[in-house]
Amino acid sequence: MADITLILLAAGSSNRFNSDVKKQWLRIGHEPLWQFVARKCVETKLFSKIIITSSKDDIIFMKLYDSFTFVEGSTTRQKSLKNALDKVESDYVLISDIARPCIDEDFLKSIISKANVADCIVPYLGVSDTIVYGDKTIDRDKIKRIQTPQLSKTSTLKSALNTQTQYTDESSAIVAYGGSREFILGKSDANKITYTKDLKELPCLRAPSEDILSGTGFDVHAFEDKKEMYLCGVKIDSDFGFKAHSDGDVAIHALIDALLGASGMGDIGDSFPDSSDEYKNIDSKVLLNRVCTKIREFGFVIINVDISIAAQTPRIGSYKLAMRETIAKILGCETSRVNIKATTTEKLGFIGRKEGVGVIANANLKYFDWMKI
Repeated sequence: MADITLILLAAGSSNRFNSDVKKQWLRIGHEPLWQFVARKCVETKLFSKIIITSSKDDIIFMKLYDSFTFVEGSTTRQKSLKNALDKVESDYVLISDIARPCIDEDFLKSIISKANVADCIVPYLGVSDTIVYGDKTIDRDKIKRIQTPQLSKTSTLKSALNTQTQYTDESSAIVAYGGSREFILGKSDANKITYTKDLKELPCLRAPSEDILSGTGFDVHAFEDKKEMYLCGVKIDSDFGFKAHSDGDVAIHALIDALLGASGMGDIGDSFPDSSDEYKNIDSKVLLNRVCTKIREFGFVIINVDISIAAQTPRIGSYKLAMRETIAKILGCETSRVNIKATTTEKLGFIGRKEGVGVIANANLKYFDWMKI
């Protein structure tokens, strides 16, 4: 069998999918879609190497899931593909989209079996409806709906893509370059996820796991005179604030760590290092909003959060409702899903000496249930 590298394209922004969740992060059981597809391909043992293209932020998280070769994508499919091809040394390369999850081993073998027939092997589907272009009826027998995966000779494809012209598939670039293309009959099961409705037409997908994912965050900040104080995004009437690189909202910082912990995305320092001037004096609500956006994009739903604030001073009882409402708005959940508790340390320790505040936060997440779309 020919030496073949598989490239799986997953750098798209999912604009047409019309969901807060990127389609590559939809869960199949516990697996995100990109991992589900990649592992199915590993099981076939048809490929010497598997390369996955994705955005810079996604790759950081993907590496926590699996050990494939990851390549940063670009703004277009073609640019992402060229980045991946730089890592390809095999004679042949098979290119597919993560958004085509139901490609089976027999279909892959039927494509690979034609490797020596042409520079690019292309699956297609016919059209059964009447086709009209403008006012002219077109012979539907001459219409082909092109699919992926497509198998190409690596050297030919690299040369064909050395152009400013943008192509929507590999075979079009190769034919324009002067190469040959061989069509084989595709499969309706290999449909692509473009819109949310497409999910219902893919028989290989199963529901996401119903497990609850929990995370805990803890943070402390010392007081600093003549600085405004914020807790849970609410300004507190006080003559001092918190010593910190940002605005020092210790409660939001603990909550961010809880959310990142539940989602497996590291900690606040990984996402917002205090060595960066970008975050100097930044409003912590901005940081929390960024984390919540990423959590939703990566396929999670926030169930509830619970925040315990330990402070000898200031007294925050009168602020708790405003805190709940502020946090709930950022999290995109009901106020009842945000609990705020206040306590003291009975004058013990640095908190008891009124030197600072400590906060413990807990968060619970679940996977976005795409079956209910």
